[in-house]
Amino acid sequence: MTSAAFDVLGIGNAIVDVIARADDRFLSKHDLTKGSMMLIDEARADALYAAMGSGIEVSGGSCGNTMAGIASFGGKGAYIGKVRNDQLGQVFGHDLRAIGVSFETPAATSGPATARCLISVTPDAQRTMSTYLGACTGLGPADIDTRLVASAQVTYVEGYLWDAPEAKKAVLKAFDAAHAAGRKVSITLSDSFCVGRYRAEFRDLIRNQVDILFGNESEITSLYEVNSFEEALEMARKEAKIAALTRSEQGSVVIKGSETYAVPAAPVAKVVDTTGAGDLYAAGFLFGFTHGKSLAECARLGGIAAAEIISHVGARPETPLKGLM
Repeated sequence: MTSAAFDVLGIGNAIVDVIARADDRFLSKHDLTKGSMMLIDEARADALYAAMGSGIEVSGGSCGNTMAGIASFGGKGAYIGKVRNDQLGQVFGHDLRAIGVSFETPAATSGPATARCLISVTPDAQRTMSTYLGACTGLGPADIDTRLVASAQVTYVEGYLWDAPEAKKAVLKAFDAAHAAGRKVSITLSDSFCVGRYRAEFRDLIRNQVDILFGNESEITSLYEVNSFEEALEMARKEAKIAALTRSEQGSVVIKGSETYAVPAAPVAKVVDTTGAGDLYAAGFLFGFTHGKSLAECARLGGIAAAEIISHVGARPETPLKGLM
């Protein structure tokens, strides 16, 4: 296997996040399920955006946040995702390149606008997401540069991509290219509702293609349709090569065959916004993995990144993660 130009190549939905504080009454009024991610159309996106309070707009998307975290650790990252050649698309590309992530996917010149995720953060720090995929749905196999895939140690994707058939085909093409080059592939389950939509496909992927699986407690119990984390853990042990499973304040558990590593959560003074916690955990873990760290140390780095991100509003690091190692 040749040396890698990149530590991690991320493939995801290129989304600009709009983050605003809200209360439970707002969620109820707009028929939003706390802690979930709901796909919405452009009309719904416009109406919800108009109803939201003041907030911040920042380039996001689950995988984009992970790549930002890897860059913050000092890692080498690249990203594939589809935007429109509009203002938000320019902002998204600029934000990634400015932090050192390579992003060369051609922007769409027609069709839906660049995607946005409307995030309502309640006082209990839970985030409820309403996502208009827009230009994201244009991602397809033609956007996968197999030479780029072969140049990364790990290709990492978000489960949300399964919501667009062409994007799913793009991921499978990338997985084949990665394995052909002797590289590894990784997926995050993204959301328990996403798991519910594609449970059978995800389990097939985990058994046959995925090298590193990420998920939280609700996602992994949903995947295996069991009531306890312990049951899900043992089922994942039989199917996943490596699984890194997060449990909020209880830290994370990493399994590989008969090996188990339970790593406590990193301390955080105050939980402000849980947006991006799983994304940044994956960033720390993958940074450690691609730099030869033990699985326990990978989990520790993931916990450090997650703790930093939940200490403020927004899903991109405010403090360089390299300095927190």
